[in-house]
Amino acid sequence: MKALRTLTASVMITASFLLAGAPARPALAGETMDIQILVDGEALPATLEDNPTSRDFASLFPLTVTMRDYNSTEKIGDPPRRLSTEGAPDGFDPSAGDIALYAPWGNLVLYYRDFVWSRGAILLGRITSGVDKLAAMSGSFDVTFELAR
Repeated sequence: MKALRTLTASVMITASFLLAGAPARPALAGETMDIQILVDGEALPATLEDNPTSRDFASLFPLTVTMRDYNSTEKIGDPPRRLSTEGAPDGFDPSAGDIALYAPWGNLVLYYRDFVWSRGAILLGRITSGVDKLAAMSGSFDVTFELAR
């Protein structure tokens, strides 16, 4: 009976915490993590993959990075430090909406157009809507990466 009361109290506390608008919890192994990217006052929903590079990236949140256009295909910016590339594949074939790390330069990449297979690119996650907002941004601009609310 005591174990049941303890379990019930634990569930009630957890539910209260969640209903009070607590920030999203970090993803467990094998899960994606919901994040948002703030661009010019608009929140773009996104998910992060479960890999060492994505987890290292998320450990920096909230993170504001100054982005700029590159190759009329992507927006790039520099995180405050190098991210882990532990266990990363040689590269991947980016699509519009992909969030990546370009390991050779150490920069973050937000793709707004499809691109060819890229050696050294590591998939971090995917923007689920609002990619057109990125394409419309010109010059240098700040984006903030944070856990979804």
